[in-house]
Amino acid sequence: MREGVILRCTECKEENYIAKNDKRKEKIEVKKHCFKCNAHQVHKQKK
Repeated sequence: MREGVILRCTECKEENYIAKNDKRKEKIEVKKHCFKCNAHQVHKQKK
């Protein structure tokens, strides 16, 4: 089952994006643009 998850910047801890992920799969880790840092940073799934 897919559920909505929040992606958080690893540098400034700002919550920027919403994505969908299966409950049984590992946590998402992607490189996206952070609006607060104004740079591409790694975003991880919020716990």
